[in-house]
Amino acid sequence: MSAAPKSSELYQLWKLALPLALAQAGQAFMGLVDTAVLGRLSAAAQAGAGLGNSLTFTCSFFGMGVMMALDPLVSQAVGAGDLTRARAHYWQGVWLALLTSVVVMVPVALIPFLLEPFGVAPTVAEGAREYMWWRLPGIAAVMLFVTARSYLTGVGKVAITFWAMVVANVANLGLDVALVFGFGPIPALGVMGAAIATVLCTWLQFGVLLFGFGKTPEGTQRRFDSVEVLRAARLGAPIGLHFIAESGVFSLAGLLSGRLGETAAAAHQVALNWASITFCVASGIGAAAGTRVGWAIGRDDTPAARRAGLTAFGSVVVFMALASLVFLVFPHTMAGAMSADPGVVKMVIALFVVVAVFQISDGVQAVGAGALRGTGDTTFTFWANMVGHWCIGLPVAYLLGVRGSYGVVGLWWGLSAGLTAVAIALVIRFNRTTRGAIARLS
Repeated sequence: MSAAPKSSELYQLWKLALPLALAQAGQAFMGLVDTAVLGRLSAAAQAGAGLGNSLTFTCSFFGMGVMMALDPLVSQAVGAGDLTRARAHYWQGVWLALLTSVVVMVPVALIPFLLEPFGVAPTVAEGAREYMWWRLPGIAAVMLFVTARSYLTGVGKVAITFWAMVVANVANLGLDVALVFGFGPIPALGVMGAAIATVLCTWLQFGVLLFGFGKTPEGTQRRFDSVEVLRAARLGAPIGLHFIAESGVFSLAGLLSGRLGETAAAAHQVALNWASITFCVASGIGAAAGTRVGWAIGRDDTPAARRAGLTAFGSVVVFMALASLVFLVFPHTMAGAMSADPGVVKMVIALFVVVAVFQISDGVQAVGAGALRGTGDTTFTFWANMVGHWCIGLPVAYLLGVRGSYGVVGLWWGLSAGLTAVAIALVIRFNRTTRGAIARLS
């Protein structure tokens, strides 16, 4: 088989998707390293920090989704050839990021008070509370990072995102070990140390992205524009709610697993971290699809937008099918790398069977969300996630995992059912949306 020509949609998609997928996976890898390092400390520390990380990101996901309003705004402006407009969208995104950070910090600060009343084991709740409060200084960095990444993706500068991930991961590994276990004059800080390492590396990652911006186009508006900020917020709010609907059900599963004991909670976090790696690759493909779709709509070429989306769907199915095989073939190695507790390892191996089953659904729904975001359709994805995860997935998870005898494995079968329902809905929506002409946002 000959190599795909450089002009093919598959080549152009992966030219964007590969750096983004690696960068997204690298973002998840930071959490994976935190979990692995704390797994050498204790199951309680691993479960507590894992739960705290999951809850922090559930809250942050809303803000991150709001900032992803820049995805269609910037990509469609670039497709229309208006680079000044694209950079102006970024600056309004910065203002929106700072405002959104304040909103996100409120639940991150308050949720820790609710963990023990909800039934989470005291040792797990203590670790989660400590982790979440020490993550507060990094919330603004997360919002600013997503804003910068969305802009750079929209203008096609994706390599810097990959290098920012590399720098942050190298720093995170060293800081995790030094701050968790202590090094020289640095005392052993345990869970607190893992949180501080993540905060420092998130700010570092954002700082690296700034080197990719280049010269500001003449005439770019930097000052606060309430109309533009409100417009972006209205476009991004459904994306944020979609992220809350999706990540919220996984976080709730984490809380339910916390009620099943330290071993179940730790196993849930280990499986979630590994599943996050493959999801982030799929999300990178979805981000590339959204950019390609946005560029096509910006130049009034809906057939090209449809072609970009369908190519991304095909690509993610192939990748996630291969990922499924990895979970089935190497479960002992992957679980053992994350925990020294035999009970946790055994439970993680059982969870990997479920993870392998839902890989394709997880990938398809990630690409569907990205492709629809490129068209400017952000509301349908929110409702699909609400129905799929909360009306289908959560009831199945509760019946099997809490009321039934399947425990944490039953919780994950419920998550799988929700992901599959969302994936089917988004594929149908994209197919219908791209049958006719799509008007650009700006």
